[in-house]
This record gives sequence, C-alpha cells and structure tokens, in this order.
Amino acid sequence: MKLNAIIIEDESNSREILRNYLAKYCPQVELLGEADSIQTGIKLLQSQEPDLVFLDVEMPFGNAFDLLEQLPDRTFETVFVTAYDHYAKDALNHHAAYYIMKPINIDELIKAVEYVQEVRQKESSLADAVLRPKTKALNGKITLPQQDGFEVLNVADILYCKADDNYTEIYLEKKKILVSKTLKYFEEALESYDFARIHKSYLVNVNEVVKYRKGKGGSVVISNGKELLVSASKKKDLLAYF
Repeated sequence: MKLNAIIIEDESNSREILRNYLAKYCPQVELLGEADSIQTGIKLLQSQEPDLVFLDVEMPFGNAFDLLEQLPDRTFETVFVTAYDHYAKDALNHHAAYYIMKPINIDELIKAVEYVQEVRQKESSLADAVLRPKTKALNGKITLPQQDGFEVLNVADILYCKADDNYTEIYLEKKKILVSKTLKYFEEALESYDFARIHKSYLVNVNEVVKYRKGKGGSVVISNGKELLVSASKKKDLLAYF
C-alpha cells in the first residue's frame, strides 16, 4: 500500500535529509510536496489529501500545534520529527501517530512509516465492510461496589465505560452508573471480555461498535448512537478486533 505524504519543515537541510531517507528506506512513501512554514503547510494540505504528514514542531510564526488546530477535521496521520523531546505530551494530545527525535534514526523512521501503513491498510479494508468483532460471547458478570453493598451486572450489558477522575461512569442501554473505581480498574477487570481501551477516557465493549470513522485518531459509534473518540496510540489495537 502506497502512502501519500507531505513534509512540513522550515529547515531546508532537514527536509533534504528526510526526503532522501524516505526515498532510500521507505519506498512505499510517495511525497506529494513540501512546505517550509505553517502558512504554506496549510495551503499545501488544503490542496492535497495525504495519508501522512511529517511535521516539525518549531517553525517561524507559529508551531505544529497551531497548524493542527486549524485543521480539526483532518484525516491524515501525523509523525512529528523534532529536536525537542518536551513536546511529546502535546504531540500525544494532538493524536500523533509517532514521535521521532532529530537526528533521525533510520530504524525509527521505518517503524513510524510501517505503523501508519498498517493502520491505513486496516482502515481501508474496513471502509465498506460490515463490522463484525472477532470476539467471544461476553458470558460473565461483574460486581460494582456501592455505598450500601454492590450491584451485579451482566458484562454483555455494558456499552462502554468513561473515566471521571477517580470514578468511572458505566453506561448501559438505559442508565448510567457511577462507581468509585478508576477506569484502569475496569480495564483490568474486563480484560478477558474483549473490552478495548480506545482513549484515556474510554473503555468500550467492542461488540457494541457499529461504525468506525476516520479522523485525527478516528472515532467509533456505539449501538446507542454515541460517538467516542479514539486516540491515535490506541487506533491500531482497536482495529485489530475487526
């Protein structure tokens, strides 16, 4: 599968190095163009439809995050290529697929490209498919601690769980239950029942996913119509269920 890509980097030497590395080590990448600023990068992105954008963080008159915030409905994957490691958290919050430090390590570059390629291939295969999770029946029960005791639920009745600080909201078809346990607690408690952690805030019953939508990190639609964000770092794990 070919990946159409764009490089947005203000240093001509860095663009040349990345361009040459891609040509030599990542033949599946086809460059659509290059930009040397936020402004030219946005114009290029508006005229092209890349699968992948290699993006430097610090550039004149703004940074990479300014660019991404101007493109809220983007569908491309982002690989940050930067000399600064303190932007890693911000990159994750902006759904980066990968974060590469300068000087570029060739093995890391290859891993980043292969990761994006695998995700895009899976997305493409699901584009016209009926989603049928490769899961076993959710036969089992879970107890939810309450102030006056505990409540017993059938695992299959849980649509998804949402983090609320040190609490978790458990969503069922017709009601929501607030439990004084973290989302991590339920991730571990339900790990044998094919619940997928799709975001720092969401744990979803994969059997209840009826649609996947491309986007920054993508999103899923649950059987009750609720749409939940998928983080870029969790996308590959989610798609593996289908």
